[in-house]
Amino acid sequence: MSILVVADHHDNELAPVTANVVAAAKAIGGDIQVLVAGENCQAAAEAASKLDGVSKVLVADNAVYGHQLAENVAALLAEIGKDFSHLLTAATGVGKNVFPRVAALLDVNQISEIIAVESADTFKRPIYAGNAIATVQSEDAVKVITVRGTSFDPVADTGSAEITALDQATDAGLSSFVGEELVASDRPELTAAGIVVSGGRGVGSAEGFDIIYKLADKLGGAVGASRAAVDAGYVPNDMQVGQTGKIVAPQLYIAAGISGAIQHLAGMKDSKVIVAINKDEEAPIFQVADYGLVADLFEAVPELEGKL
Repeated sequence: MSILVVADHHDNELAPVTANVVAAAKAIGGDIQVLVAGENCQAAAEAASKLDGVSKVLVADNAVYGHQLAENVAALLAEIGKDFSHLLTAATGVGKNVFPRVAALLDVNQISEIIAVESADTFKRPIYAGNAIATVQSEDAVKVITVRGTSFDPVADTGSAEITALDQATDAGLSSFVGEELVASDRPELTAAGIVVSGGRGVGSAEGFDIIYKLADKLGGAVGASRAAVDAGYVPNDMQVGQTGKIVAPQLYIAAGISGAIQHLAGMKDSKVIVAINKDEEAPIFQVADYGLVADLFEAVPELEGKL
């Protein structure tokens, strides 16, 4: 078997979740190669070559792959992917954009967000917002799979894989990059942070989130939010944690004013330690919390931040 892991990278830096995807590939077994497609992405390729278990890194460094335009990367994968038994990538925004197109071009099914590998053709994935786990077996010649990175421990960076340049430059002619607006933040990226402090509807307003920001800054953590807080306009949607937001599994997750709807729990229940602060002692969040505090968050959070 031969497995191709499609690296997730940003600003010429390899995304940490790629190491988790390689771990999933090792669980499948076989020769593992990594594809780095982008523009001026040599540094990301060198980082990928150090991932343990990787035998070769394929680099498609061309302007047509700049900003990882889904249509062009998918066309490349449809061309080279037929030589592999498995195609894997992280279930991030990039992966969710590219891989459905790849599956369609190869005329196979996609297996989304696997959380465990049973065998080379059988995988486990959550369904119904994480309330049930489906065991899926695929008979497709090429298995197109996205991986929930939080379910696999990352591999070490002790490898020394060969780096090979690809000549392909496939421009599908369907899209072009126009521009982007990035929000600068000194806080760690939400999905990679070791500590996450999240606020929910109970925070009450955008101004109320100030106490969440202060606690996160004191802890050196990232800030998240429930869907209710995002829908209410308290915070931007890139801070949403949950089934339709970002999946996180930090060492410490603090949920303040979050009741614990199924959708939110699906995005954070794999956190190592969960702390819940809510004045409703019947809130579902307490069922998954390691530590629960029944209190008014506007009193408890500033007090906690002050003691820290």
